[in-house]
Amino acid sequence: MILTCTPNPALDVSYQVDRVVPGTTHRIRSVLERAGGKGFNVSRVLTQMGVPTLAVGPVGGILGDSLRADLIESGLPHELLPVTAATRMTVAVVAADPPDATMFNEPGGPMSEMDWARLRDLIAKHLRRASVLVCSGSLPPDAPEDAYAGFVKLAKDFGVPSVVDVGGPALRAAAAAGADILKPNAEELRSAVGVDDPLTGARELLALGASAVVVSLGADGSILATPTATWRAVGPRIDGNPTGAGDAAVAALADGLSRATPWPDRLRTAVSWSAAAVAAPVAGTIDEDVLAGVEVEITEYPTP
Repeated sequence: MILTCTPNPALDVSYQVDRVVPGTTHRIRSVLERAGGKGFNVSRVLTQMGVPTLAVGPVGGILGDSLRADLIESGLPHELLPVTAATRMTVAVVAADPPDATMFNEPGGPMSEMDWARLRDLIAKHLRRASVLVCSGSLPPDAPEDAYAGFVKLAKDFGVPSVVDVGGPALRAAAAAGADILKPNAEELRSAVGVDDPLTGARELLALGASAVVVSLGADGSILATPTATWRAVGPRIDGNPTGAGDAAVAALADGLSRATPWPDRLRTAVSWSAAAVAAPVAGTIDEDVLAGVEVEITEYPTP
């Protein structure tokens, strides 16, 4: 079972429009509301692909009730932690012409020290039967920078490997804690190490203590760096909603880690699932028809 933790979940609202024109009124063609947050999206993809998973995270307020109701209705295995901080909302405006998505993300409410301790206890409860721990998404305001690092160390105490998807100082802390896989995008990596070149940044995280770093480069594919090898994977360019592409990649990487598949295969699957997620209408799903036709090119770099 792959355990996912989403410390800053949200009720995701998606608006479908014909096109986005700043400064004008838009007529919405359809509205979709669902429980969101990167860890929940990872668990949704894993569930769709037949991989056992359990999603945990804190919720509070009216939107927290809506989030819980959606998880129950969708049948996603979960255990939510009631907290005083109100659950946030995110809004995605998805345009058809040209295909694009504009995101509005609320920051969320701060969690108390007691609630952080309760969340840690909830993770520990389920680590006893987990094969991988995934910590994914932004942290709430005023969260400790080493929050994910603490979860990585907790997983190590149980002999469970970890995958972390975050940016900034929390990414550096997770690397120093010895996370097995870090999965930032180029912007998150830049905010953590202060360099533009993704391969240089990945190697800095390896030097801090991470076992492997996968950098998402959007339509340009992904770079994987380990202490002994580096690969680049490029898939097809697909129009659609890219907001869940990174979560699909994390799901594939966690599944590959749990099954100890060879690194090139893990990277190929991650890029394939990511591409198929772009073709899906909402984050947390994969277009399996598109997935069947995805071809990924893998190139190994010389190791310095």
